Amino acid sequence: MAELLQFTLLGASNSMIKTLKNIKRLLVIVRILAKYNTFFLLERAGVFSNSLQRARRLIIIGQKSPFGLSNKRPGERLSLAFRELGPIFIKLGQALSVRRDLVGDEVAEDLCSLQDELEPFPAIEAIQVIEKEFGRSIKELFLEFNETPVAAASIAQVHFGVTSEGEKVAIKILRPGIENIFSQELDLLFWLGKTIDRYIPNSKRLRIPDVIAVLAETVSDEMDFRLEAAAGDELRENFANDPIFHVPRMDWKRTSKRVLTLERIEGFPADEVEAIKATGQNTEYLVANMARLFFLQVFRDGFFHADMHPGNMMISEDGTLQPIDFGIMGRIDRQTRFYLAEMLVGFLNSDYDRVAKIHFQAGYVPANQSEKAFAQAVRAIGEPILGLPLNQISLARLLAQLFDVTKRFKMETQPQLLLLQKTMLVAEGVGRQLHPETNMWELARPLIEDWVKNQMSVENRISEVAEEAKLAIERLPFLISEIGKNIESFRRDGIKINPGDVQPFNYQRKSKSKWMLWTFTIVIGLVYLIFLRS
Repeated sequence: MAELLQFTLLGASNSMIKTLKNIKRLLVIVRILAKYNTFFLLERAGVFSNSLQRARRLIIIGQKSPFGLSNKRPGERLSLAFRELGPIFIKLGQALSVRRDLVGDEVAEDLCSLQDELEPFPAIEAIQVIEKEFGRSIKELFLEFNETPVAAASIAQVHFGVTSEGEKVAIKILRPGIENIFSQELDLLFWLGKTIDRYIPNSKRLRIPDVIAVLAETVSDEMDFRLEAAAGDELRENFANDPIFHVPRMDWKRTSKRVLTLERIEGFPADEVEAIKATGQNTEYLVANMARLFFLQVFRDGFFHADMHPGNMMISEDGTLQPIDFGIMGRIDRQTRFYLAEMLVGFLNSDYDRVAKIHFQAGYVPANQSEKAFAQAVRAIGEPILGLPLNQISLARLLAQLFDVTKRFKMETQPQLLLLQKTMLVAEGVGRQLHPETNMWELARPLIEDWVKNQMSVENRISEVAEEAKLAIERLPFLISEIGKNIESFRRDGIKINPGDVQPFNYQRKSKSKWMLWTFTIVIGLVYLIFLRS
């Protein structure tokens, strides 16, 4: 009993210490957010504006306001605050840049430019990480190792080198101690998110704990370079025979959880337009290729590069597009791809009834909402944007405004579409920099339309049914085995029913009871055919 009491008290003590640490860090965060005047997010969540401003005036006593702060937009102030708060808040800002329903269009736009750049850590520490990971000296692994990093971010930094086989490579090394830093900060964010969710009712629809969970999962994946190498390999395989899209080779012999070694890519970042033009490249052709590659990644493969800012897309002198940094990738299942394609085609054809119907079929909008009213809201979004000159039309902005109507129609956030929408926005920006007169989505339109027609074809539907039947047949032995185990269990132990569990069955709909009866009959029939007749 004494041991149990001691264990309980120890747990309570650890919990109290953790809470106190969170509160201490929270005070630092609040002070920095107040310094940059960023309490507007709380105002939008339903906290009284006057109370917040009074609190802010008290918090910033003794703090010197940053120069020129009064002339900056809210999103710019928030970006500055996140930079000062450190790596995890930079990641949080990048995650919020796709949550226009939470922060608004203007703030999201400013957060899109939040770059993950930090001071580099010493080269000797990078070498120590490499040697510890592989149990070999740096000279055994590399003929050359450039101690000056070419890039430094919150999670890792990159050095150039030459392998012992003479291959030019880029070496990405995890920042020492970053796992503990991110773990502590994420614990705080989870605690804070749950607190906001509990005490500010208006915030529940925004699913803040879910946003933080996605951020935590993303950061966890980014800190395991084996996963990034696997993602790069998969993308490389998907485009193995594409002449104008080159994904770098992974050097698995020199890749581990904390070190990633891959083929060194040479070229120009996609925003260095003048340097690209100086090589004689046709920038309109480059944008057309970008549109095609985006379509193939999203619709053909359902696997796309989700961090395609200009620095992550290199263009060689012969016009080959070369992606780098595969830490953030997106996946979309086939059904979501189909709905997305139908949605985009519907918008491009100004068929708003079709767009509304797709949302209801996909279950994005609850069935108790009015489809006609939703179509009207969609028209109000689409007409102003689609009425612009072709080169000014932004499907990413259109999707962003579409997500903004979620408040009215109770549409829940779709994380997979938000990530895609951010990727589309960045791709649009790169395309406009390269060739402002071209709209990459209009170039991708026939590809999307053909894909939808192909998916709806009789041959494709038959193929899908056959594939589903094949999977069902493959799972049948497992299901039969489980049924056999359950029958044996019933024979041995009988069926135990909790009286409290019986009551809900009285309220089941008759149609559900019939469905269960038919399912039970079919299962018993299968058991009879396979076992009793064998």
